[in-house]
Amino acid sequence: MTEIPNLQTERLILRPFSPKDAPDVQRLAGDVAVSDTTLNIPHPYEDGMAEEWISTHQAVFDEGDGVTFAITLRETGELVGAISLRTATRFHRAEMGYWIGEPYWGKGYCTEAAKAVIAYGFDELNLNRVLAYHLARNPASGRVMEKAGMSYEGHLRQHTFRHGVYEDLKLYGIVRDDVIN
Repeated sequence: MTEIPNLQTERLILRPFSPKDAPDVQRLAGDVAVSDTTLNIPHPYEDGMAEEWISTHQAVFDEGDGVTFAITLRETGELVGAISLRTATRFHRAEMGYWIGEPYWGKGYCTEAAKAVIAYGFDELNLNRVLAYHLARNPASGRVMEKAGMSYEGHLRQHTFRHGVYEDLKLYGIVRDDVIN
């Protein structure tokens, strides 16, 4: 069993989640504004959900199916969000997903984390492609993807069903050649 690594950027440390992060995950991810802008975070975010989610990370990593990092401030260690890659090893690609707690929006933390995770995917996981989706009504997430070097690839009409509504998604991607060339 290999441990999930730490990644460092100028302002952040991306590290494995630990059980002690659960109260902060529940508080930050449980905010209706965060849930409303993501595909998979439930609302309400009930007791025990954070612990259950965190408990899956190492097994997913060990099986080669992905990696999830806690996004923390380098200076204080404060948890600000999460970022992950869900890998399709057979195809040398991964889907990136992320969330940032509302108090930390607009500070560039997600872009900084996304750049580090994309580099990790290419350099350490030997990926050829990283893709990501965002709700069409959340253009801020698309700006994160663009600033991280990803290119807009398409609009998926009514692609998902969330909170009783069909939602359009926008797809972004980056391939290894985009970074090398």
